[in-house]
Amino acid sequence: MKSLILLSSLVFSLALCQSTRKEAPESYIIETIPMPEGLTAEVAALEFLPDGRLVAAFMRGEIMIFDPQKKEWKLFATGLQEPLGMLVVDENELLVMQLPELTRIKDTDGDGLADSYETVYDGFGMTGNYHEFTYGPVKDKQGNLYIALNSSSSGGGIAEEVRGELNMDGKGQGRAMFSVVPYRGWVIKITPQGEVVPFASGFRSPNGLLIDDHNRLLVTDNQGDWVGSSHLYHVEEGGFYGHPASLVWDKNWHNGNPFEWPVDSLNNLREKPTVIFPHNVIANSPTQPLVIREGMHMDHFKGQLIVGEMNTERLVRVMLEEVNGVVQGAVTPFIDGQGLRKGNNRLAIAPDGSLWVGQSDHGWLGDRGIQKITATNKVPFDVKDIKLDKDGFDLTFTKGFSVPKGTDLSSWLKIKKYHYHYHAKYGSDRVDEQEVVVKGFKPKAGNTTLSLQLDEVNEGSIYEITIDTLLAKGQQDTLTNKIVAYTVKKAR
Repeated sequence: MKSLILLSSLVFSLALCQSTRKEAPESYIIETIPMPEGLTAEVAALEFLPDGRLVAAFMRGEIMIFDPQKKEWKLFATGLQEPLGMLVVDENELLVMQLPELTRIKDTDGDGLADSYETVYDGFGMTGNYHEFTYGPVKDKQGNLYIALNSSSSGGGIAEEVRGELNMDGKGQGRAMFSVVPYRGWVIKITPQGEVVPFASGFRSPNGLLIDDHNRLLVTDNQGDWVGSSHLYHVEEGGFYGHPASLVWDKNWHNGNPFEWPVDSLNNLREKPTVIFPHNVIANSPTQPLVIREGMHMDHFKGQLIVGEMNTERLVRVMLEEVNGVVQGAVTPFIDGQGLRKGNNRLAIAPDGSLWVGQSDHGWLGDRGIQKITATNKVPFDVKDIKLDKDGFDLTFTKGFSVPKGTDLSSWLKIKKYHYHYHAKYGSDRVDEQEVVVKGFKPKAGNTTLSLQLDEVNEGSIYEITIDTLLAKGQQDTLTNKIVAYTVKKAR
């Protein structure tokens, strides 16, 4: 009898194991986290402590800690002003980038509440303009911290009393975005020794900083004046990234009012975007990027970036490569809808590999609260990566594909190329948009890579590739995301 019981238990266990091995119906599970009652849950910053608890900062000034195991929220700090960035030092110490300063916040007595608030850096100017948001910090491998400062908005004005030197010499107030106090529109570096270095200029609204696995500083910027469509930049010291307002604070700038400089001269001076997010196609307001790491159960996308998007129920994915020493690449939707909300402002990876997304509608288009995204064992049929070739592109897929039989290439694959104006006007229409003729295509690597041959590949163009009716080999899966947009900063 015992043997029968043991045998039946073994059979049940094997059946249970087999059932858990079945492929999940969806690639991602999205859960909404309950928020504390009475809290205005406009998420401004999101990080995890070493012990797996979530730290969330909110625009109205609270920092709260959530225990995912107990599903309990506890207050850690209050009284902050728009804390749009945070870096965990340890379980009792945070670096928080609030509107007026970078602050070190500590719990010194271990009771779970912050009792020490120390100014780390407040040497940048403020006019009281509503648009003077501040972001960061992020830390590189050498221990340097980086923060970013928004340019000011003509929709806000200037208070009677300002902080920092006031430069009103006809260099900006009244423009769409301006910089009349230092260092509006800059990325600032703070060394481990406390030295403050104005690092790079030319930003409009850089609401997303990341140090990637290659120790590169990546920064997103939002569409507006001088930004035809939203950008991702690989930011290097001394670079100028396009918005002229901040140039007045460059010690090497001796050319008068930068707004009066010829556009062609500014265009030649600026560093071009690493990736452009096509407006109304991919993202209208990109936010924080993060790296897809081991343990997230997304090894097919490992090393790539996920970037938040405020205006739609979407996260996007960025695929980077280095071409002749230049970092560039492509962007595609990552998750669309499926229960995801708008206002995806901050992202963080939990120790268990789940992705947590904080949402905000603080005067912007969005929602409020926090959602958790868990990857299942169902690998989506998607573009895994894209590489630029001398005469076209190689697209690799997460699964082998079947080319539709009896169909013409043009019926399931289309490519457009275009670019955006660099000008003072808010945003830009597509410029010189045209259909690109595909000379030929060739499946490679067991039908996991599609090689596309074009007549030529032009620097400065965005190549928008739309793929339809492509099926996973031997399956009915269609492509999860059908648009990939590659920014050709440098041709091979």
